[in-house]
Amino acid sequence: MADVRFEQATRTYPGSDLPAVDALDLDIADGELMVLVGPSGSGKTTALRMLAGLEEVDAGAVMIGGRDVSDDPPKRRDVAMVFQNYALYPYLTVGDNIGFPLRMARVPKAQRGARVREVADLLELTPFLERRPGQLSGGQRQRVAMGRAIVREPQVFLMDEPLSNLDAKLRVQMRADIAELQARLGVTTVYVTHDQAEAMTLGHRVAVLRDARLQQCDTPRVLFDRPVNIFVAGFVGSPSMNLCRVPLRDDGAAAFGALGLELPGLRANGRREAIVGVRPEAMELAGDGLDAGVELVEELGSDAFVYCSAELAGMPARLVARVPARHAPERGERVRLRPSPEYAPHVFDAETGERIGA
Repeated sequence: MADVRFEQATRTYPGSDLPAVDALDLDIADGELMVLVGPSGSGKTTALRMLAGLEEVDAGAVMIGGRDVSDDPPKRRDVAMVFQNYALYPYLTVGDNIGFPLRMARVPKAQRGARVREVADLLELTPFLERRPGQLSGGQRQRVAMGRAIVREPQVFLMDEPLSNLDAKLRVQMRADIAELQARLGVTTVYVTHDQAEAMTLGHRVAVLRDARLQQCDTPRVLFDRPVNIFVAGFVGSPSMNLCRVPLRDDGAAAFGALGLELPGLRANGRREAIVGVRPEAMELAGDGLDAGVELVEELGSDAFVYCSAELAGMPARLVARVPARHAPERGERVRLRPSPEYAPHVFDAETGERIGA
């Protein structure tokens, strides 16, 4: 096993003035499952391909196990990659697909067969060893692709959106399977996804990227509770955090409609406005809140998300509140919303978008 480190790693594609990955600094511990997450074009897949040796490192370095591998070809890096589209050989059986890397490495047939059976048993693929990929479900094919990576016993697993081709229910099951498997094997794993719910479920830590730059890297709980800027605040969590640009009163409180919202630490810094973040579960229906119209009610069983439109500080605002389903209003109703006093609001600088205070 090995740790992984990006040191100011940069990749700029030919013909482009802007880097696809810009001075990435990221340490991944031995045995850690690190998730790279971000919107399309954020640089997460390019960073993974730099680690695999499929993209050049134009500046900085990529380290595996303390060794600079920036100029090494993929075969010398001892990594195994699981792709989004499975990349299985359709004319080979499941057993032959899993064992293919060992065959290329000229591992003796008996040893190869034993290792394939061991991996197949681990992934519950033993009954399918003689089938071909076209006879398998999407989830089974993904497990075969994972088996082909596992059989090599690499230092690092690389997974590039491996669940995006599966249906929603199967994705949830496969998330649990991957997390359990990684914990059992203890192999350093770098996992790329655009799905923040998947990232928060799987990752020991999650690295959030945007426009080729790392925004924040921490545990899922810290990302949710203490986002460093409005991008992370809006990206992490489903539905997204309510982000409201509000004027500040002379006493440092925010004017949330007719309500005053205490924002500690803003009394003497000269700001005239701030961006206040309130999670849907911290937004409540009340008799003295901001007047809003209900546009949509999303039923979740015991709870419901209420999507509302309002006017805040003279500007239109879209707000979401999580409420008990039996108390949910109807679409078209007028309601009043306010941040719950039980939750401290998140506060961000209106110009830079950076977090203010604790």
